[in-house]
Amino acid sequence: MSKHTCYTCGAPDAMHPFKGRDFSVSFKQLARRVHNLAGHECRECAEVEFDAPSAERYAQAGDELIEDAKQVMADEMKRIRRKLHFTQKSAVQWLSGGGHNAFSRYERAEVEPPKPLFVLMRLLDRHPELVQELQAINECADINALLVQKQQQREQAR
Repeated sequence: MSKHTCYTCGAPDAMHPFKGRDFSVSFKQLARRVHNLAGHECRECAEVEFDAPSAERYAQAGDELIEDAKQVMADEMKRIRRKLHFTQKSAVQWLSGGGHNAFSRYERAEVEPPKPLFVLMRLLDRHPELVQELQAINECADINALLVQKQQQREQAR
């Protein structure tokens, strides 16, 4: 039977077959095209049901995209850290405040780095001159000066 009821919207006889279509599978902001898929599409709500071989290829493409993305992120973390002349320990100290082996786990793709950390690493890759600024911020001299001011204000108020 070439037509059947859509499981999503319930429209009767709305599912129509298709062959040879390309779809994108996505993960975060990354995408990969999967070519020559077949299945049924609802003409009412555009829901797609792949046939078994197409569903398997689509799922495999998604799994591969996730694994590839994790490995690329891991490789980038390591490349950028080395470019900035950070050890794994100093990278944790200056950038993330995580556990002592956090960067090792990021670089082996065991865990994904937090998005803000990955964005910071990419920013430092493009602007390595900001490392000195980062170190100055981490020393907290400006925050300590504000704390001294706050203490003086409290003492004057007493």
